[in-house]
Amino acid sequence: MDKAEVETRVKKVIATVLEIDADEIKPESNFVFDLGADSQQSIELVAGFEEEFEIEMDEAKALAVQNVADAVNFIAEVVNAA
Repeated sequence: MDKAEVETRVKKVIATVLEIDADEIKPESNFVFDLGADSQQSIELVAGFEEEFEIEMDEAKALAVQNVADAVNFIAEVVNAA
């Protein structure tokens, strides 16, 4: 799966969980500071990514991801390693 597809699907999950327009989500957007995610929503994002991509992520590593570009890279690695 290429990174463009991963990014599109990551943005879809973020838009759904945070109830924002996908157009507002930029690669450099920080989940907390730019997109307003709280700790509960951060956990929901991890669960959403796992469901969307049918993967299991290390929760501690996943929660350490701070912005959209890092999430795309992290998920692409997990997906392509599977």
